[in-house]
Amino acid sequence: MAHILSLVNQKGGVGKTTSAVNIAAALGDMGKRVLLIDSDPQGNATSGVGIRKKGIEHSIYDVIIGNCEAKDAVITTNFRNLSVIPSHITLAGAELELADADRRESRIKDALKTLEDDYDYMIIDCPPSLGLLSINALTASSGVIIPMQCEYFALEGLTQLLLTIKLVKKHYNSALDIVGILITMYNGRLNLTTQVMDELKKYYADKLFKTVVARNVRLSEAPSFGEPILYYDKNSKGAAAYADIAKELTERLD
Repeated sequence: MAHILSLVNQKGGVGKTTSAVNIAAALGDMGKRVLLIDSDPQGNATSGVGIRKKGIEHSIYDVIIGNCEAKDAVITTNFRNLSVIPSHITLAGAELELADADRRESRIKDALKTLEDDYDYMIIDCPPSLGLLSINALTASSGVIIPMQCEYFALEGLTQLLLTIKLVKKHYNSALDIVGILITMYNGRLNLTTQVMDELKKYYADKLFKTVVARNVRLSEAPSFGEPILYYDKNSKGAAAYADIAKELTERLD
């Protein structure tokens, strides 16, 4: 049965999609069968693995609304052991369409049940909000990865996110757990970075990934070429970081 992991942070611009794409690709390169699920209407994870949005026949929107089965939306990428259920801008209206629907928080969970034996890992990239799409992802997941920057507001946002995870665990998914907090865009020369890291180590030491993702130009360039960093520049620091994170993730879960 697959490990289903959501990458969640209601704060935008924290490297969430970058982490989802590159962790998924790194796991695939390790020989794991991986399905990346893009549940963000912006669709950046979709284009980040080289899928042209104009040519998409079915997306996660169709799966959530019930227009198709999950397997019908799966697209095989050009990268080792990596498939994707893409997103589409129509997903932006899904929360309104599901407002009065039965089991509206469990649409992704119900859909993925048919695929659990086909993959070792399912990685869900969530939108930068704590709305129904993120609740759906958390309800479907066995674990959460929280990407965050070393900034003051990130600490404030973490408190709200942890509360949301607690509520989802109480009402919808008792198996939900925090797999790890992943530090992104790390700059060790800043005093604020050191201060935030000290706070995180004080309260969440057991949840922090050992590897941090430093600011890296090659990592920023890769999405515009539709490639995970491992394929865009396998010798870059970003590729090495996400390979280490994927390895640490398997050690925690397998």
